[in-house]
Amino acid sequence: MMKDNQIKTGVLYAALSYLFWGLLPIYWKLLQGLGAVEILANRVLWSFVFMVFLMLVTKKWKEITTLLRSFRANKKQGFMLFLASLLVSCNWFIYIWAVNAGQIIETSIGYYINPLVSVLLGMIALKEKLTKMQCISVGLATIGVLILTISHGNIPWIALSLALTFGLYGLAKKLIPLEAGVGLTLETLFITPFALIYLVYLFINEDHVFLAVSPGLDILIILSGIFTAVPLLFFTKGAQRLPLSMLGFIQYLSPTIALILGVFIYHESFTSAHLLSLLFIWTALTIYSFSKTKLFSQTSRFKRKKGAKI
Repeated sequence: MMKDNQIKTGVLYAALSYLFWGLLPIYWKLLQGLGAVEILANRVLWSFVFMVFLMLVTKKWKEITTLLRSFRANKKQGFMLFLASLLVSCNWFIYIWAVNAGQIIETSIGYYINPLVSVLLGMIALKEKLTKMQCISVGLATIGVLILTISHGNIPWIALSLALTFGLYGLAKKLIPLEAGVGLTLETLFITPFALIYLVYLFINEDHVFLAVSPGLDILIILSGIFTAVPLLFFTKGAQRLPLSMLGFIQYLSPTIALILGVFIYHESFTSAHLLSLLFIWTALTIYSFSKTKLFSQTSRFKRKKGAKI
């Protein structure tokens, strides 16, 4: 019974996190009057402010100061975390810019492709071996991307950039595993000085929107920090309670919501090439998810047999 409750709670947390991420285009559209860089700078700053408050309340600040001191001896870990913060900042910028440029559909394609990019990065960087089904899924996704490229006459750089930056971010995080709250606080800490410099530059040149238009808009800008941190914290709580295979299925909720928003709410152009490309990508993801589920069930059976022998 305890395990069932744990799984139900995990599904709720994971679904909430992906629901947040899927609906984020609506939020960024509300900030459309700001430039993408100003939105990003404020997102970083207010995320850091919120995370510092959260770390103080949960009494984890000492853990952060200890980690910062350890970077003196372990410069490689500090560099990897700084690299992770740069990658996630690039991902945020591309996503915000794309949403406000009317490219929500392509962002959803990017996050559909992301799990398969992570598979390839694991193979290249971590020497992980692909199963036959995973090779097939990567091949089908590649065909989907090629269809988009040929139909548009250019490479779908938004989708590929989002998938690659988030995939590399995940790889960096895997090499330096940290609790989600601590990790996000440190990542925003590294980027906040750059965000502050840019915001000060805007204020000096009287080219800023924050504190210059309306209190309502200022509140929305400040809340961007909470809307960045909360889904990530929900995701971590879900991931701790769920099998990876189940989490893998739930993660497609986010790009699916974004796709629906792009087509039916913001009336972006959805062509037959988009549909054909997505059919290949959806097929690839179905095969990939099935392979993960099959692998998980085999591993579980092996552990039960091993436990029975002991």
